[in-house]
Formats: sequence, structure tokens, C-alpha cells
Amino acid sequence: MPERVMFTMGDIACAEGALSAGCKYFGGYPITPATEIAEWMSIRMPEVGGAYVQYEDEIASITSVIGASWTGAKSMTATSGPGVSLMLEAIGLAVMTETPLVLVNIMRGGPSTGQPTKGQQGDVMQPKWGSHGDYQIIALTPASVQEMFDQTVQAFNLSEKYRTPVFVLADETVGHMRERLVIPAKKDLKLEYRKLASGPPEDYLPFKPGDDLVPPMALLGSKYQFYATGLTHDERGYPSDKEHVQIELITRLNNKIIHNADKIIDVEEFMLDDAKIGVIAYGTPSRSAKKAIKDARDEGIKVGMLRFKTVWPFPEEQVARLASQVDHIIVAEQNLGQMYYMVKAEAAPTPVHLMAKPAGMPQLPNEILDKVREINSL
Repeated sequence: MPERVMFTMGDIACAEGALSAGCKYFGGYPITPATEIAEWMSIRMPEVGGAYVQYEDEIASITSVIGASWTGAKSMTATSGPGVSLMLEAIGLAVMTETPLVLVNIMRGGPSTGQPTKGQQGDVMQPKWGSHGDYQIIALTPASVQEMFDQTVQAFNLSEKYRTPVFVLADETVGHMRERLVIPAKKDLKLEYRKLASGPPEDYLPFKPGDDLVPPMALLGSKYQFYATGLTHDERGYPSDKEHVQIELITRLNNKIIHNADKIIDVEEFMLDDAKIGVIAYGTPSRSAKKAIKDARDEGIKVGMLRFKTVWPFPEEQVARLASQVDHIIVAEQNLGQMYYMVKAEAAPTPVHLMAKPAGMPQLPNEILDKVREINSL
């Protein structure tokens, strides 16, 4: 398929990204402000030979996605914060069974029903800490319509490569804004596919990892033995309550992400070369921050931005490096402070200032500029 150009919204760009990545199954339940993803997939999925199913709730949606992935289909669901809350137990199952899938969260105001049609960034801790037990997760944070496409493709690639669930966290503003989208030609896309079981079936161990700590995957219905259990299991997939099995399994599940964090983490550095004040932002607030930084530079204030394109794994080395360079850090978040506490821990003793806004409208450029002026005068 040749390159295509569209003027469209972030949610639709996300759906097109999934299709370009090779998604063949979407299981979902409509919820504002993510419904447009499901609507678009219901139209487009039959056109590419895939399957779209609308379920009775979010729990059915995510478990169907897990099952579809076991058969070999690249699979995705999309929801918002209340839906993710219902899906989190199943995300733990996907982590434990090493099931590749993509979960898109178009974040709205909360808690509870909150502000369904307004944006917020209140869910960024949810992927990492929402399920139970010790686990690592990957979560990407797009800031434009183009990145909604690009990072959805990236989410599928990371999910397939590391056999893990991957989140795309976009605030409502990004999901509903309309911008130019360039969909690359298929030949220009680099796509990843999970490692599949090979060799004699009788020698296959479902959870025996390679050097990258990721085991080859058997597909449900293939000639290879397929095991799926949320229980602690050994390399054969057999449940075990032995201490060493639990330690070895959970350590490996965590380390396959931790040891590859440098390959997963993605940030953008903006005007940081000589900065004395650093702004950290992600999603929509980062767009406002860029304008504020340009205006501050016109006033002679040396300020730049570290933009998180990945929040999990957390970019701790990048934050520490920024903290060693600047005199102050401002964290602009559309919440009461979530990444702020992570930044503060890694940046010490550099002062970190929170610019919080837990309402539907993100920080405006002039508001961030005023904060930069305030910090510059200290």
C-alpha cells in the first residue's frame, strides 16, 4: 500500500496505526473519549481480513484480546480510565502468561465517572501499579495525531518483541484533536513479530527463555504444547508453589523489561543544550510547554524541555542527567502530580516544582511561561 495523507483525529490515527502494525483482532466496549477508535476499527477491520467484536463490558473485551493473541493474532483494545480499572486483573494475567497485546487508554477526568468529555493525565500510574504483584510494564505517551499513529505501531512492536502488554496513554485532547497524518507506505514500516516455537515438539519448553529473557511462543492449536496459567509456573508451564520457581519466574518477567529499558525508553530533548531551567512534560502539556519555552527564550531565559514519550519504564537516567545540568525543574502535568514524585526522587537535590492542573483544560503556554518567569526570579 502506498503512502497516504489524512486530516484526521488522534483516535482514528491510533486505529490506523494498529492496522498498519498488522492488528487482526479488536475486542472492545464503547467509552468516551475512546469510542472513535472502536467505531473506526469496526469499519476498517473487515477490510483487512481481521475481526472486530463489541462485548458486553471491558472485562470480556480484554480477556478476548488475550485469547486472540494466544492464537497468533496481533490484538488490541481501547478504553478510558474506568475501563482500564476493570481490565487490570486481566493485565496481570497477560503479564504472567507473557501475552503480547496493546491497550489504548484515552485518559479523561476522574476518579469514577469524572469528566467523560474532558482530558486529564490521571491514569499514568495505573499501568504500572494497578494490577497486583511485582511486574514491569511499557507505556507510551503520544502528544500529536502523528504520534498516535507512530506510537501505536511502536506499541505493537514492543509488545511482540518482549511478549508483554503495552499501553498507549493519550489524554483526551490528543485523542480528539485533528491534524495532518502521514501513513507511511507498507514497505517503509519496520514491524516486529513474536518469536515462535521451533524444533521437535517433544523438546519444547513453553517458558524457557532465550538470551533476551523472552521465550519463543507456541500458538494455541499448533503442534506445540500450549500452557496458559496465572499460577506461578516452571519452564514447562506446570504450576508450582516452590519458592525458587516463583523467584526465578518473577525476576525474569521483570528483568526482560528492566534489562532492555535503554532500548524501550523514548524521550525528546527540546532546547536543553544550555538550559538552566528544565521543564518535564508529556502529552498535551508538552505542546504548550514548547511555545512557552520559545517565548521565554525570547526574553533571555535559558529554559528547555525533556518530554517523556515513554513513562514506563520510567526515564530515570534522562531525568538524573537533566537534574545535573539545570538549577530547577518544573513538572507540568494534567493531574495533581504523578510523574512529579518519580522525577523528584531521581532529581534530588535539584529543586523540582510541580505545575499541576487536574481539570479538562491543559496548561496554556502563558501559564507555563509565568511559572518559568517565577522560577527564574528565585
